[in-house]
Amino acid sequence: MLSVNQFRANLKQYVDQAIDDHEPLQVNRKNGEAFVVMSLDDYRREQETLYVLGNTSLMGQIQESLQTYGTNSGYAPTNDELGFK
Repeated sequence: MLSVNQFRANLKQYVDQAIDDHEPLQVNRKNGEAFVVMSLDDYRREQETLYVLGNTSLMGQIQESLQTYGTNSGYAPTNDELGFK
């Protein structure tokens, strides 16, 4: 956790750190409120993960796929579908 003053004084360093390390940084204000700094790529990944986890139909498909994969009884593509001639 960083204070706003620490963050402001070393803005470039902390932004580079958030982007390079793929770790969000929490910055706290004097009044106790806080905000998070993270790279745009990491933010988009988080949003995609939340979408997938919130989509019950998609999660059901994933669960079914995991079960059929575990028992080796899933769909087997043809050679044409795999691009083999």
